[in-house]
Amino acid sequence: MTCIDAIRGAAAAALLGLAGCSAMQTPNAQSILGLTPSGTVTLTETFAAGYGGGSGTLTFNGQSYSFALIGAVVGPGGAEKVNASGEVYKLTKVSDFGGRYTQSSGAAGLSRGGDGQLWLENSAGVIMHLYSQTEGVLLSLGKEEIFIRLNQ
Repeated sequence: MTCIDAIRGAAAAALLGLAGCSAMQTPNAQSILGLTPSGTVTLTETFAAGYGGGSGTLTFNGQSYSFALIGAVVGPGGAEKVNASGEVYKLTKVSDFGGRYTQSSGAAGLSRGGDGQLWLENSAGVIMHLYSQTEGVLLSLGKEEIFIRLNQ
């Protein structure tokens, strides 16, 4: 089994819960009020028909860590490329960075490219505040997820 196969399998399992309700609330500016960023992140993801894949780099404690990601949106999807970068908060050890991150806007919408912001949080409480640039069209019912796995 390759690393990509393992990521796909774990992501498929994580994405099965995508249509259900999540106990996590979407983080926002108040969630990080008074906090200093723990690190930074850059990523690129391409969506087709509601599913996406990509890669990125986490910078934490002066070290760079590459990662792979798989994502999904609830809804018909579309075709979109996302380039994003931003800050990571509440990360105390690199092993807490991976996992399932969710964002729930609660509203259906059509993304037609341009600039935006993403607020994502995983089950370890790590928050990413990303500034994104997108190209393409994506229809979502208001919930997105990505599954991140650090490369070895």
